[in-house]
Amino acid sequence: MNGFSEEGRGFPDAAHKINISGEGGFGSAFSPEFSVGEGGRRPDEGEKAAMRLFAPLFEFRCTKVVVLTIAILFLQSIPLFAEWGAIAIPRLQYGGGGDWYTDPTSIPNLLKAAAEKLKLPTKPENLAIKITDDELYNYPMIFLTGHGNVKFADDEVNRLVTYLDNGGFLWIDDCYGLDKSIRREIRKLYPDKELAPIPPDHQIFRTFVELPKGLPKIHEHDGKPPQAYGIFNKGRMVIFYTYETDIGCGLEDAGVHPEDSPETREGAMKMALNILVFALNQ
Repeated sequence: MNGFSEEGRGFPDAAHKINISGEGGFGSAFSPEFSVGEGGRRPDEGEKAAMRLFAPLFEFRCTKVVVLTIAILFLQSIPLFAEWGAIAIPRLQYGGGGDWYTDPTSIPNLLKAAAEKLKLPTKPENLAIKITDDELYNYPMIFLTGHGNVKFADDEVNRLVTYLDNGGFLWIDDCYGLDKSIRREIRKLYPDKELAPIPPDHQIFRTFVELPKGLPKIHEHDGKPPQAYGIFNKGRMVIFYTYETDIGCGLEDAGVHPEDSPETREGAMKMALNILVFALNQ
C-alpha cells in the first residue's frame, strides 16, 4: 500500500488530461533523425537502433481516441503484451559518490497512484539505470535524486544530451545536499543555457491537479521557499529540477518520514503526478 487514499482527497477524475493519442508526447520529439548533442557526437549504432525501434511506436497518431483506448485495453489483456505497454520510471545511477538509491519506495508509489488515479498501465518497481545502458531510450522519463556529489563522465554527458534532445525528460529532485554538484553537471549538459525559474502559473503545476501556489514544501532543509527550475531546448522542457522541497521523500511509504503529515504527502503526490502527466504530454 502506498498510504494514499482517495477518500476525502483532492484528486480529480482527470483521465481526460492524459493525451493517449500520443499527440505532442514523447514520440513527437523522439525522432530517428538523430539530433547531435552539445558535444557534437552523433548517437552510436546501439542508440540509433533503439530510436528506430521505438520511434514508430511513439510517433503513432490516432484521431479516434476511443479506438486507441480499446486497442490498449485489448493488448493489456493478453499476457504477452501486458508488460510491454507499462510505464516505468527508472532512477539514474550516477557517479561521484552521492546516494542515487535513496527513497526507494518513492517512484513505485508514484506509479501505483498513476495506475489508480490516471488509469495508466504502469510498472511500479524501483528500477535503476545508467546513462550508458542501452535501455535508456526505452523510457520517456527518468528520475535523479540523492544527497551529495553527482558527476557525469564525458561520454555520459553526450549520451544524456542525445536522450534529452530526442524527447527524453529528466526530473531531478534534491533530497538535500545535491544542489551544488547538480548545477555544475547541468552546465556540462547545456553550457549555453541557464536553469530558468518555473513560475506557479506554469502548466506543470496544473496538468492533473491545480496547484495555485506552485511547488509544495515537503521538508524544511535550509528553510528556503520551495523552488522549481527548468532547462528548455527545442521548444520543450528537458530537465525539471525541484529544490528546497524534497518531493521524493514525500512519496515514500507512510512512516518512513514520521514528520510528514498525510496532507504533506498528498501535496507531494499531486506534484509528482503533475510532473508525470506533463512529461508524457509535451
